[in-house]
Amino acid sequence: MSKSRLHKRLARLTISPYCRGVDASRYAEELKALATKVADEASAIRESRFFKALADESRIRMLKLLMERRMCVCEIMAALDLTQPTASHHLGMLEKQNILERKKEGKWAYYSVSNARIGELVRRLESLK
Repeated sequence: MSKSRLHKRLARLTISPYCRGVDASRYAEELKALATKVADEASAIRESRFFKALADESRIRMLKLLMERRMCVCEIMAALDLTQPTASHHLGMLEKQNILERKKEGKWAYYSVSNARIGELVRRLESLK
């Protein structure tokens, strides 16, 4: 939408009983300041990447397994019937977003949930069903 059309819409809104704005230009600046305060672009990008990492059935299942206990890749492969490249790909995506952490012990790499609050978030999402 062009800026002039947006300005006209805001002007109509500011004179309606539903809007507390006085001047359309000033109101537009207030809205931009609000967006910066509560929904800044950098945070939105980080949060979007976090949720994209969770937006896969296999990754959710992995996360739920790892909420129970730490596991190595081969345990996750066996539990979810995944190939090693597929399991590693999904684990890497979750690790990249700091959802999981990896600890090397000899030849083995063990994964665990990086933060207890992530488990709380998943449990809360389950309650939304």
